[in-house]
Amino acid sequence: MSTPKGIQAYYPFFARLTETPLAHWLETLPTALQQWESQRQHGDSRKWERLIDQLPALTANRVDLRSQVQIGDAQEASDSERARLQGLLQQLKPWRKGPFDLFGMHIDTEWRSDWKWERVAPHLTSLKGRRVLDIGCGSGYHMWRMLGADADLVVGIDPSHLFVMQFRAVRRFVPEALARNIELLPLGIEHMPKLAAFDTVFSMGVLYHRRSPIDFLQQCIDQLRPGGELVIETLVIDGDVNQVLVPGERYAQMPNVWFIPSSAALSHWAERLGLQNVRIVDENITSLDEQRRTDWMDNQSLADFLDPKDRSRTIEGYPAPKRAVLIAQKPK
Repeated sequence: MSTPKGIQAYYPFFARLTETPLAHWLETLPTALQQWESQRQHGDSRKWERLIDQLPALTANRVDLRSQVQIGDAQEASDSERARLQGLLQQLKPWRKGPFDLFGMHIDTEWRSDWKWERVAPHLTSLKGRRVLDIGCGSGYHMWRMLGADADLVVGIDPSHLFVMQFRAVRRFVPEALARNIELLPLGIEHMPKLAAFDTVFSMGVLYHRRSPIDFLQQCIDQLRPGGELVIETLVIDGDVNQVLVPGERYAQMPNVWFIPSSAALSHWAERLGLQNVRIVDENITSLDEQRRTDWMDNQSLADFLDPKDRSRTIEGYPAPKRAVLIAQKPK
């Protein structure tokens, strides 16, 4: 079965939105997606779409999204189907967020995103029955875990066409009863109207890429209903409420890192924007076991970005990556 192309691919999602308080989004969403379609001409776009069309016609009977992202087991696919699956999905590299297990085939992604989820999940208000937005979701690993935590509807936004294709490749094997409750839209936060309708908004690994972090936090808040919960995971440094690192041209070889606050400063920003019950629930130094090169992401990774003589510093001399999770509520 071919993958729907263009705006058609989102028709089932539009129908799903009509069942929710997000129905008013349909006033602007189709136009935003059409604009993305008209501008998205990545050189590999057609190749990626053809790869997905060539995936084996499998639908998983066994799906585990609660403890991992496992779709299908080894008994549900032949050796030749599994080999074909691996060969095609390898051509969608780099796979950065995961891991995924598909019909006994393991996608060992650059990030052990399951470790991050295990640090975040215990501190969340229950996602059961909630409408969830994941801003900067990558290929959607955490979205699947949110669905596994019994969210009613999970929406991710990320403008990368490769991530969209990776998400669609995985969702292709999921039973329709689950697939209708999860969607990745190729949009950035700047394309989002003030919906004020999501129960929970996540943004993990995005804040430090934004030139105006305060404005970005407000954009996240604008998507929440009154009383909704905001979850921010971002790079931080040690320091007091006034401590913020503004790196030079690169941080850990990333060219688009603008502001890295202390946890205290991040909390202060959230409080200045009117959020309530602001708390830092986790701080964690990123290890070489959590972010590393694999067969599914064979570019440079964290080990290449740290000072080989002092792993507590980046190669530019900044503190090595440390991440914190902030959770807060929008006032009712």
